[in-house]
Amino acid sequence: MFAAARDVTEQLQTQKDRAARMADLREQDAATDPLTGLPNRQALYTRGPALLMGEHGQRRALLLLDLDKFKEVNDSLGHDAGDRLLVELATRLANEVRAGDLLARLGGDEFAVLLQNAGHEDAVAAAVKLRAALAERFVLNGVALHSAASIGIALFPAAGLDLSALLRKADIAMYKAKTSGDGIHVYGSADDSDGAARLQTEDELRTAMTCDQLVLHYQPKIDLGNGSVHSVEALVRWDHPTRGLLYPESFLALVEDSGLMRTLTQRVLQMALDQVAAWRALGQHLTVAVNLSASSLVDADLPDEIAAMLAARGVPPHAVQLEITEEFLMADRDRARNILTLLRQNGIQISVDDFGTGYSSLSYLRELPVDELKLDRSFVFPMADDARAAALVASTIDLAHSLGLRMVAEGVENRVAYAELKRLGCDQAQGYFISRPIPAAELDLWLADQRILDQSTDFPQPIPSGAFASQQAGRAVGADLQDPQSGRPA
Repeated sequence: MFAAARDVTEQLQTQKDRAARMADLREQDAATDPLTGLPNRQALYTRGPALLMGEHGQRRALLLLDLDKFKEVNDSLGHDAGDRLLVELATRLANEVRAGDLLARLGGDEFAVLLQNAGHEDAVAAAVKLRAALAERFVLNGVALHSAASIGIALFPAAGLDLSALLRKADIAMYKAKTSGDGIHVYGSADDSDGAARLQTEDELRTAMTCDQLVLHYQPKIDLGNGSVHSVEALVRWDHPTRGLLYPESFLALVEDSGLMRTLTQRVLQMALDQVAAWRALGQHLTVAVNLSASSLVDADLPDEIAAMLAARGVPPHAVQLEITEEFLMADRDRARNILTLLRQNGIQISVDDFGTGYSSLSYLRELPVDELKLDRSFVFPMADDARAAALVASTIDLAHSLGLRMVAEGVENRVAYAELKRLGCDQAQGYFISRPIPAAELDLWLADQRILDQSTDFPQPIPSGAFASQQAGRAVGADLQDPQSGRPA
């Protein structure tokens, strides 16, 4: 009797356990995307709130990804190919997210990533990595494809206190990223407002890029060994019809937010190469340096586009130098290395700008195909009064030379810094002590004046800060010793 009761009890327990396992499997299936195996929308809504309400005070971010031109893949290669593409992209995304972050496929070609312990910079860096991973080449039905995604970012708690609010704000940001063409956008309160003034300025910017309102000024880089000038840096200005000449810090942020950085970069490259061609026609063989933004490092078309620009103007590749900040290089080394290698293979020089302000490492300097380092002005300025700063500059110059790289010092604003950099063996210098950025026509006169100075002295001396420009304006020579941009030229 007792044995029979025990058997019945065990059988009932076995049935309950089986039912519980089946329920768990059904729940797991209901929360799993059947195509990619990723958590689905239901899983995001089930697990997301608990992740948001985790450790108090910890920052979080929600990234919403939407594939660009996915419909074209389905239409041209078929839905089976589209499904294979989604599986491949899901795998790539899964390889990039950290343990503890939640990656989900919401449906169609839309994915979400809930990042733990991530603020603004962390979220943007994660978005850059995700876009780079998706952009890597793969083959479907014998066709080579490069995928791209638009990513909207909503920060917790600034953009919303619950998952539904964050999803709405991330969707707004994603739409802005897609329509602007910039690829990544962080939601801000202005995104909910009309932003009439901002929209007007954005429209004016678009007009500026097509109606010759953008101009370039050029700052020479002087050879500290003999005082000669063989290269210049091109710096963009906006000759606004009503506000006058605008420096980059007054419009570059809007360029980024409006998705116009790629257009601006192309326009600056075109103008700079036009000027190089004009100089070469006159027998002036100058190398021009142009700054690239972070988005350029994930633009697989950039090397071919620059090669086409050079060929159209008959300009040799070695006449162009591209400057990329150390911070941007470190954001995604692999992707940066691929793009820079293609550029170097085409004969274009690469410079690491703002060197010393990022997360430097000897391995990264050894691996990346670069030609020169530009020491940030924050190291150069205190050299005269700070022995430790001078020692850092000396060791950095030695490091560059040991790696076979040129060292350029920017922000040279007085004779003491100029002389000390020369004594330490720095290769080139640029700054207001030598010349402020000036239009091409003024630079031609500056160079002619420099050659006269070289011929009239035993040792070439730099022209004091803004000498020609100041004389033309009736101001005292050397009056402009501070850069009005208060930061890196762009």
